[in-house]
Amino acid sequence: MPYGKVMFSSANEVWETPQDFFDKLNEEFNFTLDPCANDENHKCEKYFTKEDDGLAQDWEGHRVFCNPPYGRKLKNWVRKCYEEGQKPNTIVVMLIPARTDTSFFHDYIYHHAEIRFVRGRLKFGGCEDPAPFPSMVVIFRND
Repeated sequence: MPYGKVMFSSANEVWETPQDFFDKLNEEFNFTLDPCANDENHKCEKYFTKEDDGLAQDWEGHRVFCNPPYGRKLKNWVRKCYEEGQKPNTIVVMLIPARTDTSFFHDYIYHHAEIRFVRGRLKFGGCEDPAPFPSMVVIFRND
C-alpha cells in the first residue's frame, strides 16, 4: 500500500507530531517525558517505546507530552493520561483526534481537562497532505 494510502487508513495508528507544533507546546510546558515514542520520533530525552509500554509506567512528577497511537487502544491512553494528570506535580498534554462523540471524551476529557481545538488539519510526520481528521490538545493537571 503506498505511503499516502497508509497515512489515511486505519492501518496506521502512529501519527508523528509536527515538530513546529510540538515546539510551541514545549515552550509553554517544558516537557520531560514522551510515553508513546520510538528511537526515531521521540520528542523528549526520556521516552517510552512500545516495548516499554507507557501504559504500564508511572509518570508522576513529569511534564508529559503524549501523542498516543490512534487505534483501538486510544481510549486506554486517554484514561491513563487522565489518571496520571491527577497525580501531584504532574501535567499531561495529549494530542489526539477531536472525537467528541466518544465515550472516552465524555468520561475523561469533557469537564475534566482543558481542551484546545486545533484550527485546521495538522500535517503529521512531514506529510504533504493534512490529516483526515481534526485534532485537539487536551491538558490534564491537578490544580
